[in-house]
Amino acid sequence: MEAVDLVVIGGGPAGMAAALEAEKNGVERILILERAKTLGGILEQCIHTGFGLHYFGEELSGPEYADRFIVLVEQNPHIEVKLGAMALEVIPGENRHRVFAVNQAEGLLELDCKAVILAMGCRERPRGALNIPGTRPAGILSAGTAQKYVNLEGYLPGREVVILGSGDIGLITARRMTMEGARVKLVCELMPYSSGLTRNIVQCLEDFNIPLRLSCTVVGIHGRERLEAVTVANVDENFRPIPGTEETIPCDLLLFSVGLIPENELSRAAGIAMDHVTAGAVVDELRQTGIPGIFACGNVLHVHDMVDFVTLESQLAGAGAAAYIRGTHDPAPEYLPTRGGNGVRYVVPQRVNRRQPQPLKLYFRVGEVYKNASVRLRCGETTLLQKKRPRLAPGEMEDLLLKPEQLAALPEGAELTIEVVEREGKDQIF
Repeated sequence: MEAVDLVVIGGGPAGMAAALEAEKNGVERILILERAKTLGGILEQCIHTGFGLHYFGEELSGPEYADRFIVLVEQNPHIEVKLGAMALEVIPGENRHRVFAVNQAEGLLELDCKAVILAMGCRERPRGALNIPGTRPAGILSAGTAQKYVNLEGYLPGREVVILGSGDIGLITARRMTMEGARVKLVCELMPYSSGLTRNIVQCLEDFNIPLRLSCTVVGIHGRERLEAVTVANVDENFRPIPGTEETIPCDLLLFSVGLIPENELSRAAGIAMDHVTAGAVVDELRQTGIPGIFACGNVLHVHDMVDFVTLESQLAGAGAAAYIRGTHDPAPEYLPTRGGNGVRYVVPQRVNRRQPQPLKLYFRVGEVYKNASVRLRCGETTLLQKKRPRLAPGEMEDLLLKPEQLAALPEGAELTIEVVEREGKDQIF
């Protein structure tokens, strides 16, 4: 058994940022477990630019962004990295936790630690979850898999392409396939709005004249050995195909960009309480789960739209884990629950310590597109904060900042609610 202070599961942008912040706050024995052969996570295959605008104030590619942290991790004498190491189980304890992992060099690893940070990231939703009728030919991939083939392996998996889903990965892959010489005939989206960032809709579709068809889905797949065509159709308000709107589009590649799923098998097996909307853990403002000493951050907690926000959130988890390890954390937090009200799907963190001394940023996503609306943070019938937003969309994460004195003034047992208010009005702080 190897004893360390902190085990970080995942060596992507979340895990690296959390480990570095924990070391910065005094943790001396940190171990990162990464199942891949390199650090960096999904950023290694994201060769497009657009990363780092918020955190570094400059535009970087995915590998460039990851490399900024990889260099710091590799040069840090207090952080050890085990690559090709798959975490198998997290067993919570009263004061210390155990983590089991396996790698090729050492076999089964048993780790004893004071704290654990879960930073396993997320995976793409598979085609099997969609139940599309038709055959099962070659030429059907997730958008992320196609991105890996093109950017890392040097393969072009098809030349006549249809993409189902307008998530950011699908939009970026549409542009990349076009730049490599393929023809993207259509991006179809089940919802009446795109689930991607506005900038990606403009830069990846509109700039390349790639059509986006909303309230549309794939209803048929054709081909035996190789994909030959797909049939798409418009859908009604209940997402059912509308008869007579079917269109068959010849293609040799169908890509799915239909959502991401946080990798929380370890979390659930450890008995951590989960949020059924985010599919991630229920956490406090330091990203500590319901089990003391176990933290979660990044896309394993909730799916982010920008890696810059992943970094900032993971630094909270790293600082929180350091406070727990050093015994400087609040031993008796007074938690207030948070929730989404009208138009808001979820809020993270799901509970906050009313005694915490730092400004509190609450992240949330809306459930549909709103224009010229306001978002309001209230406690019961008392409005704490209200801000106007020219546009709200499900694909873009929003936040509200609450001052510590506002939080401390709230009564015990209060509940914080964020909701959409569809009316005009200036920003107001109460």
